[in-house]
Amino acid sequence: MKRFFTTIKNIFSIEDLRVRILNTLGYLIIFRLGSYIVLPGIDPNLLDAGATGGIFDLINTFLGGSFNRASIFALGIMPYISASIIVQLLTVAFAPFQKMQKEGESGRRKLNQYTRVLTIVITGFQSYGYIKGTIDAEAILRPGFFFYFSSIIILIAGTMFCMWLGERITDKGIGNGISMLIMIGIISRFPGAVIAEAVDKQISGALILIVEFLALFLVIVGTIMLTQAVRRIPIQYAKQVIGNKLYGGKREFIPMKLNAAGVMPIIFAQALMFIPALLAGIWRETDIGAYIGSTFSDFTSWQYNLLFAALILIFTFFYTAITINSNDIADSLKRNGGFIPGIKPGRQTADFIDTILSRITLPGSIFLAIIAILPAFAVRAGVGQNFAQFYGGTSLLIMVGVILDTLQQIESYLLMRHYEGMMKSGRVKGRSQFAAA
Repeated sequence: MKRFFTTIKNIFSIEDLRVRILNTLGYLIIFRLGSYIVLPGIDPNLLDAGATGGIFDLINTFLGGSFNRASIFALGIMPYISASIIVQLLTVAFAPFQKMQKEGESGRRKLNQYTRVLTIVITGFQSYGYIKGTIDAEAILRPGFFFYFSSIIILIAGTMFCMWLGERITDKGIGNGISMLIMIGIISRFPGAVIAEAVDKQISGALILIVEFLALFLVIVGTIMLTQAVRRIPIQYAKQVIGNKLYGGKREFIPMKLNAAGVMPIIFAQALMFIPALLAGIWRETDIGAYIGSTFSDFTSWQYNLLFAALILIFTFFYTAITINSNDIADSLKRNGGFIPGIKPGRQTADFIDTILSRITLPGSIFLAIIAILPAFAVRAGVGQNFAQFYGGTSLLIMVGVILDTLQQIESYLLMRHYEGMMKSGRVKGRSQFAAA
């Protein structure tokens, strides 16, 4: 305990770090306050605050409830994330975007500009769909063109302001701003879920509640292991004589993450899980339509979880393949005089990296699928649905990843000022340390 308070004292004794932490807290408070400001022309007392189901529950979790409250931040930074994913996929499949990505800082600025413009377009379409399909008609006081037009403009402005807050946190605060906004939305729902679970279990279920928290702790530990696990490929650099000095000859490693795809496979799989419900709506008059509708509307059914896990396995391999290019890694090593011991540079190096990547992606995808379906098992075991969301899935992976990244940055400040790190032994490792070369 004494070491904990000493670490806190060291953190706030560094002026730059203290200012960054306070800036981050200030921006997050603004974000949370904005999530409670309801759109003009809507009566908040007539809104249906219940869960809307499916992907809307996931979005509402990410946004800390502002989606169901019809706030000015109802869409949050989700359109920006969608635009970022589209631009990222274009840099893999579209030659002009690939060229921009390789242009360095100027290319990144162009890609960021395209992402912002695409965010405005996506937000415009999503705003109209959100107002027409999500907000109850009786909650709109004066429906009409002016209401829809002004609401769309406000939602677009709200999304752009959230994006600006995220960029300010990244520049002036601590951690990744966009990820921090998502995490604070998720964490904001945690106290309510815990209170609801405690009230539901009451005194007679105190032991069960303790067991649930112990199980949650073990799940978090397992998620941290999945996030940090890497397979290190040894790299040897050839010695070079430049002038009178000898350079190179050092041994390094390429850290290949066990879960290189992060949370993207779960997000993609979650989006496709609407297809069964869509088919059920088309064939609602038939027996098979009724069966599909009843089966895949229940996220605790074994059919739902089997399909969900299979999609995650497929998307993990797909997303890993498009984000990690073994040929580029092999070419980069060859240009810089590096090689894998016992493997010839060039094509054989690329094949070797592909083999290693395939071997570690399979167990990584299985572990990721298990984490994704754990909330369903938690509900089956008697855990409340709101509390069960924290037992796995996208929410838990985002929280663990963001917290590790933030702690890593804080520890870097401490070590630069010659203070002790945050752990007695070892180092805090965030996701950014494991990016493949």
